Amino acid sequence: MTTLNRSDAQQRADAIGVFNAELQRLENEQVLQLSEPQRSRLQAHQQALLAQYRAAFDIDQNNQARQLSLGMRIASFLGALALAASVFFLFYQFWGLFAEVAQVVILISASLLSLGLTLAVQQRDSSGRLGQQMGSKLAALVAFACFVLNIVMLGQIFNITPSDKALLPWAAYALLLAYATEARVLLAAGIVCLLGFIAARVGTWGGLYWLGFGERPENFFPAALLMFALPWLIPQRRFAGFAMTYRVFALLALFLPMLLLAHWGDGSYLDYPSEAIEATYQLLGFAVAAAVIWLGVRREWPDVVNTGLTFFVIFFYTKLFDWWWQSMPKYLFFLLLGLSAVLILLILRRLRSANGLLGGHAQ
Repeated sequence: MTTLNRSDAQQRADAIGVFNAELQRLENEQVLQLSEPQRSRLQAHQQALLAQYRAAFDIDQNNQARQLSLGMRIASFLGALALAASVFFLFYQFWGLFAEVAQVVILISASLLSLGLTLAVQQRDSSGRLGQQMGSKLAALVAFACFVLNIVMLGQIFNITPSDKALLPWAAYALLLAYATEARVLLAAGIVCLLGFIAARVGTWGGLYWLGFGERPENFFPAALLMFALPWLIPQRRFAGFAMTYRVFALLALFLPMLLLAHWGDGSYLDYPSEAIEATYQLLGFAVAAAVIWLGVRREWPDVVNTGLTFFVIFFYTKLFDWWWQSMPKYLFFLLLGLSAVLILLILRRLRSANGLLGGHAQ
């Protein structure tokens, strides 16, 4: 019980519900019949577990509760955005009325107070109950917004030249708050800041001004590889969904530059004709997407499989567009797209069947 978090408890509760439903079907089909003592012990054990989980983690007991929990998460996210925007516009509304010293004191106080509020709410969140988690995550998002505003406004007050180095403390602060409150939105913000910082550093090493790092999409490749490897280097088992978030954002940072370079060869560092670079990245996109799908199936990562499959289809459809949009009647072009979708479904069905057979043999 001490090693569980709310996600683990919810999965166990869902498994109990599925088990009871299947047990009822087996009894109705007269395949399995439990004796009364067995049924009583089973129900008592399940009710004791569920009571513990409800008291400790405030788990969702049914589909209606799960839908309400999703609504709470959405409301918490929107509320945090609204509060952060309120703080931002409040600063700008009255900013010119304060002296320079007062401005600095207000900025530092806002960051410290919002951090203190987050820590205070988090101390009440040791039980992992959903309502308290939403409160701590909302406070953490506001604290991050105050910190970003703090850095930006202090730079303006003291006339500091903008630099990519600001992304590093933003990333560190977002990651610290994310791990403290288990907020995946803040984890995503920290990952984006890290991706931007590493890409900007790579761009400056290549002779670019840091704001121009997007002119060379290949700057994102080292950051993407690092983010994808990070869950292996630092296990994320205690934090539900964190490893998936790292992988998805890493794959986005890998595939989006590839997709851009597949149609804009002039953005590459490679000193080759633009057409050759575009063709290379088109083939590379197919190959990497297929490898990512294989890895996701192998490691049982549905997020990796879905991301790889999405970009494989995007690369495939954009290539069909390049080949036949101008030279083919539109009805025939879309018919070809539909047939290609059917072909992809058949291939995935064969892979699914083969994977099921392999899994059955492995068992």
